[in-house]
Amino acid sequence: MSWRWMRYLLASAMLFAAGCGNNKPAAQQIDGQLRIGIAFETLQTEYWVASLDNLRNELNKRNAEIVEVVADGDANRQLEQVQSLITRHVDGIVLVPKDSRTCVPMIRAANKANIPIVLYNRGAATGAGPHVVVVADNRSITRATVSKMVEVARQRGRKLKAAILIGDLGDINAIERREGFDEIVAENPDVVEVVARIPTEWNQEKAFAGITNALQANPEIEFIFCSSDFLFPSVISALKSANRYLPVNDPNHVVLGGFDGDATAYGMLKEGYLDADGVQDVQFECQQAVDALYKMNRGETVDAVLPDPGFVIHQGNLETDAERMWGSQVGSHK
Repeated sequence: MSWRWMRYLLASAMLFAAGCGNNKPAAQQIDGQLRIGIAFETLQTEYWVASLDNLRNELNKRNAEIVEVVADGDANRQLEQVQSLITRHVDGIVLVPKDSRTCVPMIRAANKANIPIVLYNRGAATGAGPHVVVVADNRSITRATVSKMVEVARQRGRKLKAAILIGDLGDINAIERREGFDEIVAENPDVVEVVARIPTEWNQEKAFAGITNALQANPEIEFIFCSSDFLFPSVISALKSANRYLPVNDPNHVVLGGFDGDATAYGMLKEGYLDADGVQDVQFECQQAVDALYKMNRGETVDAVLPDPGFVIHQGNLETDAERMWGSQVGSHK
């Protein structure tokens, strides 16, 4: 069923209900104001906080009524929250789900109520039902980031031992980042040899223990890709403990790369410790999410996937591109 047809059915139902005591204020539709629900699974990282702030800004520009809920990592609670948004007759939902599976009943509930739903930064499993996804092109951004790291590593004139910190593989973003890393490594066997694959499940304690053990087992590691900047504090701590956290101009520097574009990564770049970082364009993603909801409410066709191409920031373009990095705008770095 197309969104145009769904919105037609919804409009017809509302006209019928208007004469039957419908409790949704008619003025809300007359003056063009929409009530939009924002449902975040967590606000654990700077990325999610920055995303929420940008979504608010985009909706405030349109004089929208905003209803916010946060599930604190509980998928069952998030389903209840989405159902609550539906009973409050929101005109659209921006959903940040825990993973591709838990959001399926939420999408189906919104579809049943003929409410447009946009998934922000994480996609849904196949067969979930009509929805729009605004998501970073994780694989391409990772490929570009690791390619820059390889370019730096190649200057050493020898093969470097490498490690990757892998995210929660229940998250499609983590899978695509891992695959992007693996593809570039496979294309450059003369430069990089992976000796440690560290599962983190997006958990700082697991990340710290994993990278610490990897450095002890393979003290020659000189190349580390971190699948989320959120985990950089663990990487930094482990490298400092091993006396390996050194600036890019030091001959014993460990080539470092990450993904997200947060304030920690910005600080590491500015201080000369980080080689490259794949940046998600938060403002672009939030604009796309809000635009999609408004278009669907007008009955316009919207692509099922709205990709964020992102970009790579590194020591060579930091001076010119720093302002594009959302982490440079998030207060002081750590």
